[in-house]
Amino acid sequence: MQISISGHHLDITESLHNHVSEKVEKIVRHFDHVTNTNVVLQVEKKRHMAEATINAKGAKIHASSTCDDMYAAIDSMVSKLDRQVLKHKEKLTDHHRTDATLKQSFD
Repeated sequence: MQISISGHHLDITESLHNHVSEKVEKIVRHFDHVTNTNVVLQVEKKRHMAEATINAKGAKIHASSTCDDMYAAIDSMVSKLDRQVLKHKEKLTDHHRTDATLKQSFD
């Protein structure tokens, strides 16, 4: 998985880069089919914004968050992404019973 992190009106420090990388790696634990992730961190006056777009198998998932602290914005954005990835993964799984299980239940 590729992670690209960019900043608007903000220099991406090593600690910010590591924090984003650690948090985004947790999403891969839930869903293996993530190909690349684009993260944009912005500062406008005192608002810190974090946006991310995940390109996964069959979906493009986007989330953004705004807080007074950049680390809080990143954490909030990652939790939103995680919920969306889990929802997408749930949609991909087939919950219908197969014919084999139906035959066994009637025997």
